[in-house]
Amino acid sequence: MDKHSVLNRVKAVALSGACVMTATTAFAGEITVWCWDPNFNVAIMEEAGALYTAEHPDTTFNVVDFAKLDVEQKLQTALASGTTQALPDIVLIEDYGAQKYLQSFPGAFAPMDDVVDYSAFAPYKVKLMTLDGKVYGMPFDSGVTGLYYRRDYLDEAGFSPEDMQDITWDRFIEIGKQVEEKTGHKMTTLDLNDGGMTRIMMQSAGEWYFNEDGSLNIEDNAALKQALQTQADIANAGLIYPATGWSDYVNAFTSGNVASVITGVWITGTIKAQEDQAGKWGVAPIPSLEGVDGATHASNLGGSSWYVLSSSDVKDEAIDFLNEVYAKDVDFYQKILTERGAVGSLLAAREGAAYQEADPFFNDEKVWQKFSDWLNQIPPVEYGIFTNELDTAVTTNLQSLVDGKPVDEVLQAIQQQAEFQIQ
Repeated sequence: MDKHSVLNRVKAVALSGACVMTATTAFAGEITVWCWDPNFNVAIMEEAGALYTAEHPDTTFNVVDFAKLDVEQKLQTALASGTTQALPDIVLIEDYGAQKYLQSFPGAFAPMDDVVDYSAFAPYKVKLMTLDGKVYGMPFDSGVTGLYYRRDYLDEAGFSPEDMQDITWDRFIEIGKQVEEKTGHKMTTLDLNDGGMTRIMMQSAGEWYFNEDGSLNIEDNAALKQALQTQADIANAGLIYPATGWSDYVNAFTSGNVASVITGVWITGTIKAQEDQAGKWGVAPIPSLEGVDGATHASNLGGSSWYVLSSSDVKDEAIDFLNEVYAKDVDFYQKILTERGAVGSLLAAREGAAYQEADPFFNDEKVWQKFSDWLNQIPPVEYGIFTNELDTAVTTNLQSLVDGKPVDEVLQAIQQQAEFQIQ
């Protein structure tokens, strides 16, 4: 071999090595994540990143904390403009908004069903991130709902914990009347300007504002009709300690003014922060809608999931990270439950020690186990892309139902307003 041949061989080997190094560097690098809430989502993602880095030292994480609205605006702006270089590798998206992004920006997010075993998660979470037979996103925290009630107030009114199990909303109203009569406390708190309770009731019967094809499901929606009528009945029975805004709402139950609150599991930490109320609270399944086909005692309010951007230079690694930690690590879910109160949607997590623990605050009930059991019972629904617009239409018209307008006319008004808003 002559001198020139040797030099060319050396150059070829060097170039080959450079290519291998470049490929490796592109795969093992920094994963940037956008999310909100430093004490919850951010802290949990940093914990997950540390677990992955311990096994993959070449991988680092840059978890960027924005306000929720800022995440949504930055994501929307970048996707709409096509400036993919401004996007992170992983982003947190609220479950109600998932279909809006998936349908509005086809191809922007990486499908994960070739890697992730989605049968391991609560079905309702998988449904909301599925489009055209492909599944996007990594299911994260759940907003599985429960009926939190004051044991002491119910006992004073003559009711036991057994009396609160698997009741209907009509029975809830009957109990509420007796609770106020015998204790002087309102049964619950409710902000009629917030669409949360309508969502809870409607999803508990497996319905939403939209049909599978995205068309409106309003006037013939039996679950929505009963959800609205039930809220009006609760209000007209005088059972509500009124709340305007989040602070009023929270104060109603933390101050001891009401006998119960029905909301997502994420409120548990707020309730337990009232140390002087330890032993005075219990948890039961939410009431079911009377006379509605498919009515259950399980529902959801809130929750978010992680999505990988297709434009990411470390897309494969980002998916591998989410799969290894969020889809497989049961111990991780015990830690974030204990430290952050996060109920994940990985069903296997229910078998962990933290979920089996009795909670002294709740009179030694296995509260986390209850919520994790209800999690798997939540009916999957079609959230669509205009949930927020429909919430506005509902809350705008709900007060007229309380004031005596027939429910069918209220549904017609919601239908008309919704058609105008989403045209």
